[in-house]
Amino acid sequence: MITHLKFVSVPTRNQDLALAFYTEKLGFRVVTDQPFTDRQRWIELRIGNTDTRLVLFTPDGQEDRIGSFFNGSFACDDTEATYRQLKQRGVEFVSEPKTEPWGTYAIFRDPDGNQFVLGSK
Repeated sequence: MITHLKFVSVPTRNQDLALAFYTEKLGFRVVTDQPFTDRQRWIELRIGNTDTRLVLFTPDGQEDRIGSFFNGSFACDDTEATYRQLKQRGVEFVSEPKTEPWGTYAIFRDPDGNQFVLGSK
């Protein structure tokens, strides 16, 4: 049976710039960084202690996905505290934390313009 989501891909124009952002600003850890084609590497990042990984890779013909909205959400224990911490590290937020009946969330963007929801209960 299915046990977990192995990885999700985030399309990027510049893998070096994206790698610096996700490791230095968001604190993700490199699991794999190896050649894939003559133009791209296969870069997998671990998010905290989870089994789910983020892959910085753009499949050929999928360049139009760069700078889009990520259909998913990053979880944290405290959205407002994480928002302040990431903002101090230079992460650009599209929206400040907002509380709804279902939880608190904020939206940030990476250097390629990809947007992500950050949320907590």
